[in-house]
Amino acid sequence: MRIKLCGITNLEDARLCVEAGADALGFIFVEGTPRYVSPDTAAAIIAALPPFVTPVGVFWDHPSGHVKAVAEQCGLGALQFHGDEAPEDLHGYRLPAIKTLKIAGPDDLARMSAYRVSAFLLDSPARWSQGEARPTIPWEVAALMARRHPVLLSGGLTPDNVAAAVARVSPYGVDVVSGVEASPGRKDPARVRRFVAEARTAAGR
Repeated sequence: MRIKLCGITNLEDARLCVEAGADALGFIFVEGTPRYVSPDTAAAIIAALPPFVTPVGVFWDHPSGHVKAVAEQCGLGALQFHGDEAPEDLHGYRLPAIKTLKIAGPDDLARMSAYRVSAFLLDSPARWSQGEARPTIPWEVAALMARRHPVLLSGGLTPDNVAAAVARVSPYGVDVVSGVEASPGRKDPARVRRFVAEARTAAGR
């Protein structure tokens, strides 16, 4: 199982997450959000990452030209589209694409079939966390989705519930932002290490 720690804003946190065992780090290029990171800052952090850690750029309804320019400047390994992008908006990208789906109930299953992406990230309908706890998504719906496509489970995950979530859903991976933070944009070392350990143990590796 893969573990993505998102909302990286500084090199210290990036190194902490890598040392804890993260497979991927997420960089949010959505202006005006609590964890926005500029392409220049992200490029410097990504240049210092060791091999085999995937830097993922998070975008929200950005023009394709902007996405491609940021991806090239920063050396991204994958693209995550977190907005209202239509299936056709995600064509023409060289890098693997991850589409975020906001999951409220079983009706959201139908939206998956139209997209041709490498994976789906399943998140709660809440827009962004300012540091408060986020609600989890319906894990029984996520489990159905995980049987059809590779999914990254997100939305309300913490060190306290990630093991139960993994056992229930059997996702391709998990993704966390606020659940391992000391404050928006700053990671809590103990929570990061415990989250990764709990997720790995639950997945059996």
